[in-house]
Amino acid sequence: MSILRIATFNVNSIKARLPIVEKFLRGGEVPDILCLQETKCRNADFPEDFFKELGYACAYSGMKSYNGVAVVSRIPPDSFSAGFGDGDDTEQDSARVLRARFGDIDVICTYVPQGKEMGSPDYSYKLRFLERLRAMFDRAYKPSGKLLWTGDINVVPTDIDVTHPENKREHVCVCEEVRTALSGVISWGFVDVFRKHRPDPGEFSFWDYRLKGALEKNIGWRIDHLFATRALADTSVDAYAARELRAMERPSDHTAVTAVFDLQPGWRGEC
Repeated sequence: MSILRIATFNVNSIKARLPIVEKFLRGGEVPDILCLQETKCRNADFPEDFFKELGYACAYSGMKSYNGVAVVSRIPPDSFSAGFGDGDDTEQDSARVLRARFGDIDVICTYVPQGKEMGSPDYSYKLRFLERLRAMFDRAYKPSGKLLWTGDINVVPTDIDVTHPENKREHVCVCEEVRTALSGVISWGFVDVFRKHRPDPGEFSFWDYRLKGALEKNIGWRIDHLFATRALADTSVDAYAARELRAMERPSDHTAVTAVFDLQPGWRGEC
């Protein structure tokens, strides 16, 4: 069998988090594919040489100061593209969706808008973004295939995915409307790979900077997700959050979340 590790990490500025990313990529169980969000840099400024020195090929789509997504991998992608591909992509859309293919596995890296506040244009954009994701999956992929949708999805799927959910019913990442919107995408054919292996409460990927002691007290949110089609999810053998990265000096408020797959040899089409 062939072990494949795929991780997602909202770095909240790739340049600021390079020491943390380097620690992650030099660790004991390094990802073969790492999906990054909120890189906050133009394509011309993406630190491609840094990743190449660590043995990673790079695909990225960014914009100055905001958003930005990337997929870096020890296995060069066979193809990649930015945006939904529906003819309506803006610069912001292209800096929030990156699609890469590795052999018979598709990896979709997304940075779903946070939404700011209910009723705002940003919240409407978030709901529309999730609708367009569902339409993209309908148009370009098949539930029977091997596909991983990952990234900072900015939605808490259930009450066990956030501390004190009773205080957050009107939050743009927790409210019933946005949960329903996420469910509409998941129903296309996805399995929550993290919850397959980590079903208990208290498992988070984000601890707010603004709350003193959030990490130590484990007051968190699970908004960074790994959703796989059944054909891929069935090969998963583990999933976990790298809490230690959030405890490093000058961290992102998110940490990396990894899924581990045990695949048949030759899954990329090698002889």
